[in-house]
Amino acid sequence: MEKVTGIGGIFFKASDSKSLGAWYRDHLGIPVDPSYGGASFEWIEKENPDVTGMTVWSAFPSTTKYFDPSVAPFMINYRVDDLDAMLAQLREAGATVDEKVDDNDFGRFGWATDPEGNRFELWQPPKK
Repeated sequence: MEKVTGIGGIFFKASDSKSLGAWYRDHLGIPVDPSYGGASFEWIEKENPDVTGMTVWSAFPSTTKYFDPSVAPFMINYRVDDLDAMLAQLREAGATVDEKVDDNDFGRFGWATDPEGNRFELWQPPKK
């Protein structure tokens, strides 16, 4: 059985994502990058200390379509080792799985929806 290996990111909608990002930067010290309104937190894998991982935090504009078709104001990105196997497992279980898979320099991404309509993102980081 494929399993989630960690949280790759926390994404949420904000009425004024730039101002809210600045608030988190100024009051919580989150290193918000103004070019995309988010921050990356790097960490070391416990079982493999030579591997650096990352968790992304990002405020999106309230008008974003990135979370669609979910109406939830948030989306969680889960890290996985084998995106194709996880998507197949979800399809076999009857979950709604987006047909689109995005391959880019940051890795491979896929999307599905839980039984309550919350869209989530699956991320297979690139092999180093």
